[in-house]
Amino acid sequence: MKTRYIIMAALAAAALFQGCSLQEDLSPISTPDNYFRSKAECESVVNSCYIPMKNYYTYVYMLATECCTDLAYCPSGTLDARLDISPATPRHGQTVWTQAYQGVQRCNFAISGIERSRAFQDKQTHEIDENNADRIRLLCEAKVLRAFYYYTLTCFFGDVPFYFDDVEDLETLDRLALLPRMSAVETRNKCIEDLQSIAPLASQTRTSDNEEDRLGASAAWMLIAKMAMWNQQWSTALEALGHLESIYGDLSQYDYAENVMFRNKNTPESILEIQHTYTQGGTVYTSNVAAICMPYPRSAGTDYYDGIQVSELGSQATAWASMRPNVIFCQGLQSKMSKDIRKNYNMAWSYDGHEFKNVNSRPWCGPKFWCPNMYQTNDGNNYKVFRYADAVLMMAECYNELDQDEKAVEYLNKTRVRAGLAEYVYRTHVRLQSEIRNERARELFGEFQRKFDLVRWGIWYEETLGNNNYETLLNYIKPCHRFYPIPEQEVIKSKYALDNKEYEKYGL
Repeated sequence: MKTRYIIMAALAAAALFQGCSLQEDLSPISTPDNYFRSKAECESVVNSCYIPMKNYYTYVYMLATECCTDLAYCPSGTLDARLDISPATPRHGQTVWTQAYQGVQRCNFAISGIERSRAFQDKQTHEIDENNADRIRLLCEAKVLRAFYYYTLTCFFGDVPFYFDDVEDLETLDRLALLPRMSAVETRNKCIEDLQSIAPLASQTRTSDNEEDRLGASAAWMLIAKMAMWNQQWSTALEALGHLESIYGDLSQYDYAENVMFRNKNTPESILEIQHTYTQGGTVYTSNVAAICMPYPRSAGTDYYDGIQVSELGSQATAWASMRPNVIFCQGLQSKMSKDIRKNYNMAWSYDGHEFKNVNSRPWCGPKFWCPNMYQTNDGNNYKVFRYADAVLMMAECYNELDQDEKAVEYLNKTRVRAGLAEYVYRTHVRLQSEIRNERARELFGEFQRKFDLVRWGIWYEETLGNNNYETLLNYIKPCHRFYPIPEQEVIKSKYALDNKEYEKYGL
């Protein structure tokens, strides 16, 4: 067991040198059994829990969640872009599986350690003080991160193995290795219950209100709502969203451009962002999403992109085959002639008054995703994952599902009005549902959510097959692709407790 704690302590310490933006005390670690002896050491373990999400939020995750949908496509050589995936060749599925479960393991370790930590025990009675604010904050943070990893896993793979156990010995490890898929509904319910127990005790502030942009109660409420909506528990979701509304207030106070641009980090509307930093010759923790979101190609040695000078992008960026909106989005939902101010951030038909050369039927992705003066593929932007506008539209959807259409229209109009559109005029319940879904497309374009929404609504295959403009993808797409397969090597490791029955139906 001591060896195991040495390993976990080393992992936590190593996280400090992987560009994690969270600040921490670098005081030395003496013995593994006493690793949780101080608040600083507890924080360092929680900091290590952030690392796995950064490792799978890459351009391939954008391909998987946005480019294999009705809204966008990418003619990339990366095979995830055309759904050339199977249990034997899981592509990014292997990365997501490995990193998300590494996140779960680290969170379980952190939660177990904090709960028994000497740092939060009364020196006289050795009892944990339940009112200790630091302890509650760190527990909330670790539980939010654990729920986020399970949210990712259930959105990406559907039913997956579930455990909250801290792997303290080989017996536990062997038992967990043989776990089968558990119902995604049940997994979400377990996470919801866990978050509901801690969120009311934590500080009810926005993530951006603390200096280090640590996750807390606001992210907990958002995840409760997200998972409850997957489970069609509309009232549970609305209750959690009500807490967010009391924290964030009216959406109109948040400037759209300031809050939506990936380059603007930890903005007031944000609930969860993937943290990155980049300084030439200095700290580096980057990803590469911007590399598929620029006008393409760039003329060698210049700042000309698709024939037009784009000075803010600089002359050292590496541009890959670009993600582009499907016709249904750029000529229908958010057309060039629309009064919607979001079109100028989501898409780029031109730059500084000059039209790009290759935008006859569809534009490039817009400045929302660009990384100014990017060096090669080192995208130092933060990635917006959850914003308050998303929560507002979730409230609209929940009210619509509960047949409270007047309230649904009220919340739908909050994002429409901020974007410069006229208020929605109610016609029928079904049309309102469709408009809420379309508004999520306009507001959240490129924010790693569209596929999850379509799968949750039960329409991913039909909508993608009917509206995606990438012919190669249409040759590969099958209904089983709504979720990624569990990698075959993980099935073998489980001694076939895990399976891919849905893929087997299609000979994959």
